Amino acid sequence: MTKNYHELALTPLVKILGKNPEDFQRKDLMKVIEEHNIRQINLHYVGIDGKLKELKVPVNSYGYAELILAQGERIDGSNIFKGIIDTSNSDLYIVPCYKTAFISPFEENTMGVLCRFMDKNGKPAMCAPQNILIEAHRRFKEQTGLTLNVLGELEFYIIYDQKDHLFTGMSQRGYHQSSPFVKSRQMLNEMMDIISTMTASIKYGHSEVGYINELNSTDPEVAGRRCEQYEIEFLPRPIEDMSNYLPLAKWVIRNVAHKWGCTATFTPKLEEGMAGNGLHFHLELLKNGKNTMVGKDGKLSDDSKKLIAGLCKYAPSITAFGNSVSSAYLRLVAHQEAPTKVCWSEQNRAALIRIPLGWTLDTDMAKIVNPNQKDIYETNSGTRQTVELRSPDGSAHIHLLLAAITIAALDGLTKEDSLSRAEKLHLSGNSSMHDFESLPSSCFESAEALQRDRHLYVKDGLVPDTLIDFVVEKLKLENDKNINERFSHLTAEMRLKATREIMHKDLHKQ
Repeated sequence: MTKNYHELALTPLVKILGKNPEDFQRKDLMKVIEEHNIRQINLHYVGIDGKLKELKVPVNSYGYAELILAQGERIDGSNIFKGIIDTSNSDLYIVPCYKTAFISPFEENTMGVLCRFMDKNGKPAMCAPQNILIEAHRRFKEQTGLTLNVLGELEFYIIYDQKDHLFTGMSQRGYHQSSPFVKSRQMLNEMMDIISTMTASIKYGHSEVGYINELNSTDPEVAGRRCEQYEIEFLPRPIEDMSNYLPLAKWVIRNVAHKWGCTATFTPKLEEGMAGNGLHFHLELLKNGKNTMVGKDGKLSDDSKKLIAGLCKYAPSITAFGNSVSSAYLRLVAHQEAPTKVCWSEQNRAALIRIPLGWTLDTDMAKIVNPNQKDIYETNSGTRQTVELRSPDGSAHIHLLLAAITIAALDGLTKEDSLSRAEKLHLSGNSSMHDFESLPSSCFESAEALQRDRHLYVKDGLVPDTLIDFVVEKLKLENDKNINERFSHLTAEMRLKATREIMHKDLHKQ
C-alpha cells in the first residue's frame, strides 16, 4: 500500500480493497458491489444551495451498476442551478468520482459516491462551483509550483428538549466542557465515528463556547429547547477533498441528530451575546509534499505572507461566498472573537487572519512532560504551521468559498506587491484595529464588494458572470441595507425580537 496519510486511519473501502482512495478503479467498486451484496448506489452531489443531494440507483444487475459507475446519470440542471442555467438547455450529467465512494452509514447494502457535473459535450460543467474550484486549484499549482491544503473547523449547535435540570451548563462557558455538564456526548461520538469512517480525516471534536439553556424563538423547531455548541475539526487535506468532506459531514451531523430526535444547525447566530457558528479554514502551502509556511529562520516564510496578502485583498468579496445570510453579520461584531477588520496577527482571535501555533519547535515536548520516556519522537513531516481565515461561517457555500480562497491565494502568490501589502496589514503591538479596512457589515455590503471586485473572479473565464450575478442577487434579497441604522430606532425589546427573527429564519440555509 502507498505510504501516505491513509495508512493512519483506514476507511472500510480502503481495508477491503487494500489501496488508497486515489487509486480506486471501477473494477474495485464493482468488486465491493458483488462481494458485499450492495443493492443500491446513491449518487450524491452538491447543488447551488450548498446541500448534499442524492439520486438512488438500484443495482438491477451488475451490468447496470457498471454502466452507472462509468457514465453516471442525467439530471435537471435548471432545478439544481436555478437562476444560473436556463430551462431551455438544462440537462447535466452527474458522474461518480471513485475516490469518494463509501459504504452508507444510514442504509444497509448501499454504496454512496460523490459526483461531478459534466455538460452535454462531456466536459466539466463550469456552472458548478465544484468544477470551478478544481480548475482554480489546477491553475494555482501550475502557476506557483505549490499545492494548497486546508482544514475546516465545523461549528454547530445541537438543539434538544430539556429532559433534566441536573448539572446544567453555563452560558458562554461550554469550551471543551465534558459530561455531565454537556448532554450530547454520545451523539457527537456517533457523528465523529461516521465522518471519520467516511473520510479518514477527522482531527478532533469537542464542545464549543456556546450554551443556551432555553432558546426564545417563534420557530417551533427550536423554541424553548436547549442548545449546546460543538466543533468537529478536520486534518489538512487537498482543497478539493475538503470541499467534499464538509458537505458530507454536515449531512451526517443532521442525519444523526434527526435519528436522536434533535435538530442540528450551522446557522451563524442563534442568540445575541452567544457564540455564533464559524466555519474557519486553516491553509497550508506545500511544495513536493512539504509544508513551506515557515522559513529557515523559524519565522513565517515569504510564501505565507503572500498568501495572507491575497486573502486580505479579496476579504471583502470573500464574505459574499462565506457569509450568505443577514445573521452572519450579527456574528461579525467586535468583542465576540470574530473579525471585523481586514488585518492579520499572531494568535489574535479578533484578526481576520490568525497565525496559530504550528509545532515549529524541533522538540519532543512529551519527553519533557514524561522524563522517564526513553525514545525520542522523530518525524520528517516538518512544521505544521497554517494560517487561519476566521470570517466564514456556517452559511457559506463551501465550494464557492473555497474557490474564492484559491483564487485569492493565487493572486497573492503571483503579485509583486504582496509582501508590502502583508506588511501594511499586520496587526502588531504598535497598531490598532481602527487602522484597518472594515469587513462588510451586511449581505448588501458583501454584494456591493463582490460587484466591485467581480473582475478578479471572472478574468480568464474562470467564474461565469451569471454565477456572480446570482450570488449578488441572492445577497441583496436579504434586504439588510443599513440594517443597523434601522434597528437603532427600535426599543431594546423590539430590536431583540427583530434580530431573533433574522437569526432563526435560516436554521438550515446551507
